[in-house]
Amino acid sequence: MELFPALEKAYTKEHKKAGEAQELAYFIAFGPIIFQVGRLMIKFGILDMLRDNEQGLTQAEIAEKTNLSAYAVKVLMEGSLCIGLVLVNTETDRFTLSKTGWFLLTDPAIRVNIDFNHDVNYEGWFHLEEALKEGRPAGLEHFGSWPTIYEGLSQLPPQVQKSWFGFDHYYSDHSFDQALQLLFGDHPKTVLDVGGNTGRWALRCVDYDENVNVTIMDLPQQLEMMREFTKGKKGADRIDGYGINLLDDSQQFPTDKHYDIIWMSQFLDCFGEEEIMSIVSRAAKIMDKDSRLCIMETFWDRQRYTSAAFALTMTSLYFTALANGNSKMYHSGDMAQLVRKAGLEVETIHDALGLGHSIMVCKKC
Repeated sequence: MELFPALEKAYTKEHKKAGEAQELAYFIAFGPIIFQVGRLMIKFGILDMLRDNEQGLTQAEIAEKTNLSAYAVKVLMEGSLCIGLVLVNTETDRFTLSKTGWFLLTDPAIRVNIDFNHDVNYEGWFHLEEALKEGRPAGLEHFGSWPTIYEGLSQLPPQVQKSWFGFDHYYSDHSFDQALQLLFGDHPKTVLDVGGNTGRWALRCVDYDENVNVTIMDLPQQLEMMREFTKGKKGADRIDGYGINLLDDSQQFPTDKHYDIIWMSQFLDCFGEEEIMSIVSRAAKIMDKDSRLCIMETFWDRQRYTSAAFALTMTSLYFTALANGNSKMYHSGDMAQLVRKAGLEVETIHDALGLGHSIMVCKKC
């Protein structure tokens, strides 16, 4: 297994002392409650208050400002102290914000992850064991009886939808500017946006180049959401839809026109390896020597920081328990192997886009 240098150093040798390793093991054992303490310290505004009061606050002052009971504040503050969110002055009994608490409060990626994990994943992860053994998203039953979460997106509760799309869009949106520059360097006229979701990427394409036309290929119910989202927006007249269930091997890619770019952004991670093989093979059928398949993913092995690789490998378990039961955030070597088996070859990989995306550019062999 090949890894980027930062990950190679972190993941191939033991660096922790025994005490540090034991402390991490305790964090794992109490992980669910640690998460909820951190989430509620944000929700109740306590971390905000501590940030805005450099001299710190006593537990009594926090209780008065939050309208929480003295008991509730005490257990939250003691828990937060032991997990490193706050510090205490033992002479004045005043609490202040730690560096970890500051990051938890202010880092937008962490806030997006907290909302996603609480609203979308938390209760479903109770069924992770079933999902792993049975190869199905057992945790999804908390929301509905769909075979995958994608069929049910439009029917999820509003707050769950908000957190799901907030997570999905946060990571992709930060890479869009660089991705547009890469893709439009050769001035493509036609783009097939596979799994285009609500049409955010398609709108960026038609805004970036007034000569490009984009076809969004997705589930029929997703296309309805896309049409509503794009209606009346600049360039929407150059966006059309092609309904398909890509899990049905008999349904083929459109052949009504030549597509210069077949675009798959944060898409193939929604499928298992056999399904990826099928999808990429069907894409290859409509490609010629001038077509390019561009796969944008957050490959966990190509991250510069261990925190990013950590977040991605943990997100894999969302796919296991809730999304579909068989997909993950992929290692780039695994994806490249699937591409080759599907009849294409990797021409180049562009790394470090946005918050850790890579674009794998593929062509006909």
